[in-house]
Amino acid sequence: MSHAAPASGGMSRPGRTPGAEGRAADVRSRPPDVFDARTHAIARIVFPVVLGLIYGFWAAANRRFGGPITGWNLLFGFVTALVFAVVFMALLKLAPRMRRELHALLWSAFVGCAFGFLYSQSTTTALGAALMSLPIAAATFLVFFYRYYTREDASGRRIR
Repeated sequence: MSHAAPASGGMSRPGRTPGAEGRAADVRSRPPDVFDARTHAIARIVFPVVLGLIYGFWAAANRRFGGPITGWNLLFGFVTALVFAVVFMALLKLAPRMRRELHALLWSAFVGCAFGFLYSQSTTTALGAALMSLPIAAATFLVFFYRYYTREDASGRRIR
């Protein structure tokens, strides 16, 4: 099968003439915005709440060990979901304002604590849960630090 070769100048956006922007070195193309600002604002609330509900359900299921669902188990799940969602929203708001090292450390502490709490709801001791969550937090720190180191300057601003 043969396909047409792409036209020079790349993809055009609606309402713009291809090549009208010129080929100046300072002109950068950016991907088109698929969703508007309102959708992004709603997603900033809905995403942590949905993840919190999933996390709370998972913690409550671990805690009951396959037994019957009780009122206390439901309360535990919803309180866990609330705490998870609030901390997650706070990190989404505050962490990007930190330097890249602290930014990565905050997210790795959050992931390590979240994992350790879920793990502690099974039949392990607190020490076992802490020892299991340390490698998870360390791996998260390495990945996030690399990501922020390659995409931010030293003061935490995104490199454009």
